[in-house]
Amino acid sequence: MSPPPEHVPLLPEMKPPIKPASVSGAVFNVSTSIIGAGIMSIPFTLKVLGIIPAVVLIMLVAFMTDLSVELLLRFTRSGNSTTYAGVMKESFGSIGSVATQICVMITNLGCLIMYLIIIGDVLSGNKGGGGGGEVHLGVLQQWFGNHWWNSREFSILFTVVFILFPLVLYERVDSLRFSSFVSVILAVVFVGISTVMAVMAIVEGKTKRTRLVPEVEDETSFFELFTAVPVIVTAFTFHFNVHPISFELRNSRNMMMAVRVALILCAIIYFTIGIFGYLLFGDSLMSDILTNFDQTFGSSTGANLLNDIVRLSYAFHLMLVYPLLNFSLRSNINELLFPNRPTLASDTTRFFTITMALLLFSYLAAIAFPNIWSIFQFMGSTSAACLAFIFPGAIALRYIADHKSREVYREVYEYV
Repeated sequence: MSPPPEHVPLLPEMKPPIKPASVSGAVFNVSTSIIGAGIMSIPFTLKVLGIIPAVVLIMLVAFMTDLSVELLLRFTRSGNSTTYAGVMKESFGSIGSVATQICVMITNLGCLIMYLIIIGDVLSGNKGGGGGGEVHLGVLQQWFGNHWWNSREFSILFTVVFILFPLVLYERVDSLRFSSFVSVILAVVFVGISTVMAVMAIVEGKTKRTRLVPEVEDETSFFELFTAVPVIVTAFTFHFNVHPISFELRNSRNMMMAVRVALILCAIIYFTIGIFGYLLFGDSLMSDILTNFDQTFGSSTGANLLNDIVRLSYAFHLMLVYPLLNFSLRSNINELLFPNRPTLASDTTRFFTITMALLLFSYLAAIAFPNIWSIFQFMGSTSAACLAFIFPGAIALRYIADHKSREVYREVYEYV
């Protein structure tokens, strides 16, 4: 018997088993994927549509999202697919896979850039690019005045290097469950303080004029109603993270339960911030509600403290949402550019290179484009709509069509 080659170890290298993810961790990861920049624009949709149509639309989109995720999971043909693009490839081949990857990249990369823009607005303010053309100071500028170290470029760079970079280095989604938990808590803080402000305004009789239904005065105001739909669609788009989160669960059948709990939680948060935000600001509400918190309230210490807490909680929430969207974006880029290479987690160089490239590009884009509100609406009407509703329905229809075709072939074969 010949001795083993030198490169073969005498004892196999044993790796500790990976602990499966919990359902509660999946709930927080799904909730964090849902509640991103969309929460900022929910109150503005109530201003555009009126309270009753907006609430109905939120409920309808949440219900359709639940159905689309159920279709996506039910008609997944193989348990080996851990990405949305992999499922589309099983149904439609390379064309379906590439189409999904492009939509995921457009949606996620656009959201990541928007997160950095909003973080820059909160910390260092903007010059009229935050919706409505209003100028407002950032928290750091209000506290310390204007300095080079609290400029927009430096504050975003500091956030990217010292907060986002360590979080995006995690190789498993479940590793982000604690940051997701904190992110959901910060979103609740944001909603809670807004609720307290609204209740105080109601008690003091200082609420603004609101509308239960939209006011359609001309053709322009009529077409403006449709701009709210893509915003809410984008606010509920998280389908690109369904398979990575489900794959890490002990029992993937628990994924739908986690999704439904997360959808209920997020819908409640959207209802609350939408209604109370609209009560606070009325027709003066801007597409970026943070601008209203910066300028509307008085100059007392308590009012300024509440304003700062609201804006900072929202900014830190987005910092913790960033790694989840980055995870799915990185996976899809790797699958598109390196389809025949080993998994991304097994190649440290490739993992690090893609991660750094995404961070660098999103930072440069956030500095170059101070406002991407129009891009946000574009995503909601194109790539996000495809990911949330069109592709899951297409997968289900393809599965049903193939299944019926096999039954017909079987009947013909048995007849012959």
